[in-house]
Order: sequence, then structure tokens, then C-alpha cells
Amino acid sequence: MTSIFDQVGGATAVSAVVDEFYSRVLADPTLAGYFAGTDVIKLKAHQRSFVAAALGGPQEYRGRSMDEAHAGLGITPDDFDTVVTHLAGALAHLGVPDETIVTIAGALAPLKDQITGDQAAA
Repeated sequence: MTSIFDQVGGATAVSAVVDEFYSRVLADPTLAGYFAGTDVIKLKAHQRSFVAAALGGPQEYRGRSMDEAHAGLGITPDDFDTVVTHLAGALAHLGVPDETIVTIAGALAPLKDQITGDQAAA
């Protein structure tokens, strides 16, 4: 069975999706503040690794856990949903089939609680 990573076009496609995704997220005034002072080049490299691994690519993601990486940022559930919408838009823009986008979005759903967490308790 072919992985989603291979279906979308491998590392080249993942890189293009990450670039398009961050163009959308950084242009969104509701999300841009989360990235103030962030090394976006380094962040994109981490995101390419995460996305590739999440889609069944050959490399292993070695970054921090989702809750650790997002702790204290105060990411709201609505902002998480907006990010997923931007990812879906980036995937669609680059020609990924709708059914694959739905599969990817579904795979992200379990991360919502880890990423938004109970920020007040942190």
C-alpha cells in the first residue's frame, strides 16, 4: 500500500505544502502573533519533518512532543481549527485530492487537545 507521503509527491511536495501553509498562516492576522520572534526557516524545517513522518514518509520525526512544543502559547481550539483549514487549503492549492485532505485532517484531530491543552493550568 502506498503511503500518503508518496501519494502527495514525496519530499518535494511536502516542502511545497509547508511553504504554502506558512504563507497562509503568517498572512492570517488571527494567527500571525503566535509566530512573532520565531525563526520561521527553522520552524519550516521542523514542520517538513513532522508532516513527512505523519504522512508515512521514510524519516522519523525527532522534534518535541506536540504538547511540549505548544505549551504556554495559549492556542485556542478555534485557532487550531483555522490552522487545519489553512493546511487543507495549501494541500488543495497544490493538487492533493479531497479524500486525501480529509484523511490528513482526520489524522490531525487527535492532536487538538495536545496543542490547545488546558493553557490556564500550564
